[in-house]
Amino acid sequence: MLKKRDLHEVPTLFELSYHPDVYPYIRHKAATCDEFYFLTKHTMEAENNGEIISRTILDEYEQPIGTINLFDIHNRSGFLATWIGKPYFGKGYNKIAKQEFLDELFFTLDIETVFMKVRKTNLRSLKAVSKLDYVAHANELYPEVYQAINKNEEVYDLFAITKEHYVTYVQFTQIAVQETAEVVS
Repeated sequence: MLKKRDLHEVPTLFELSYHPDVYPYIRHKAATCDEFYFLTKHTMEAENNGEIISRTILDEYEQPIGTINLFDIHNRSGFLATWIGKPYFGKGYNKIAKQEFLDELFFTLDIETVFMKVRKTNLRSLKAVSKLDYVAHANELYPEVYQAINKNEEVYDLFAITKEHYVTYVQFTQIAVQETAEVVS
């Protein structure tokens, strides 16, 4: 479902990114396919330098459908940014991609806290975040981070996923699945 970014996926991702329901919410916007190539190359270099972590989200046919990234990595924390192309909205890809990415961040790459800033007006993203059991509303939990992302005016809500909370969620889910399997058999 996830893979490291590469230049071969650029035309498909650019086409998906340019949709009016997607484009306004992408962090690094490209007006042309050539610009998207440049941004992707820069992203790959930044990952090699340890500045970001970026993956391409794939569908069940291994076709690129969006990206998931951890930006602004400092002190074992960073900001999550995800976008998925309009034809793939509402099909569960977002939740699966986030879980797979968080598994990598917390269990392989030693990240401790993942922040998400969501525009208070972005109802689609706010709804998606509310469906994730391991996410905490963090405006008051991390007031310094909340203030930093809303320097000029309150535009964003802040959410946080801690490694501890995520590990507990994963363990609880595994126990629930195991208990269900035992009841069924």
